[in-house]
Amino acid sequence: MAPRIGFSQSLAPKYSNEFLSIGVGARALGMGGAQVASTHDVTSAYWNPAALMGIQHKYEFTLMHSEYFAGVAQYDYLGFSTNIKSESQVAVSLIRFGVDDIPDTRFLYDANGALNYNNIQFFNAADYALLLSYARDLSDHFKVGMNAKLIHRNVGKFAQAWGFGLDVGGIYIKEKLTLGLMVRDITTTFNAWSHNAELVKEIYAQTDNEVPINSVELTLPRAIGSIAYEWNLGEKFNLLAVADLDMTFDGERNTLISTSLISIDPRLGIEAGFQKIAYLRAGIGNFQYIKDFDGSKSLNFQPSMGLGVVLNEKFQIDYALSDIGNVSETPYSHVFSVKVSLEKLDAEFRKFKGWNR
Repeated sequence: MAPRIGFSQSLAPKYSNEFLSIGVGARALGMGGAQVASTHDVTSAYWNPAALMGIQHKYEFTLMHSEYFAGVAQYDYLGFSTNIKSESQVAVSLIRFGVDDIPDTRFLYDANGALNYNNIQFFNAADYALLLSYARDLSDHFKVGMNAKLIHRNVGKFAQAWGFGLDVGGIYIKEKLTLGLMVRDITTTFNAWSHNAELVKEIYAQTDNEVPINSVELTLPRAIGSIAYEWNLGEKFNLLAVADLDMTFDGERNTLISTSLISIDPRLGIEAGFQKIAYLRAGIGNFQYIKDFDGSKSLNFQPSMGLGVVLNEKFQIDYALSDIGNVSETPYSHVFSVKVSLEKLDAEFRKFKGWNR
């Protein structure tokens, strides 16, 4: 049987590079991913690079690890940021989402037709992203930033892709109110896929599947608008409330608001702080309509909660517990992140002010 050659139905499929939509940092994930207007540390490089101007130390590092689907998938993030003069900031971020040790059973049967488990090999399927970020102060109220990102995706030796894209972000601060806007893949991200078809040609022919061909996948722009407001509750307590609207333009999605032109997924988060030492967080997002067996639909969402502790001026530990939406027998994922801040900046270092948190 001759194998069929596959052709891509769409150059811009839904959920292209979707691993970049998971989020980084236990603080953010504990708040339901509502961060575009509330972030102000090294993780801002991912959420909104303009907010890197809120960093109060010369050097800031962060590391995050989490596991999904009962440990099958590993998600890791590493970030670093430092200032350039008083009105600009740079950052480098590395993200990996992967499934390791996948059995390759193509040679499970030897030449004599006998079952030989020693012939099983293993490979991984992983997605990588490198973000190079730059932020700049325009005034006490306006901050801007951008990301240049390099993407690499591989499925063992069978296929790999390289992509490049740009993100831009902005922040407006007015006392306790912060407005944020993040536009990802603003120029459309191009992902060039190359397939080693010879490795799978026989298997695809036996199973009547299409042999994949080299192709280009486009990641369309998405915009996230955000608003955050902070209250001081006495001298020791403060409360931060955040709302994000994640807007996609790649066709109708299963979101709370969905049309053929735009789909909107809201995210809500709160953070209660005690003397800027201990934090309690909660959030909801990922609203979806689930169809029941009787044909009726019910609204489902992803809740999350988290804790944060500032051990001293240099170290902060954050934890988040996130429910991926009751679509798995093991729905809860534990997320841990550590932040290290070195050499606190002088209060007069920044040319422009704005953040008072």
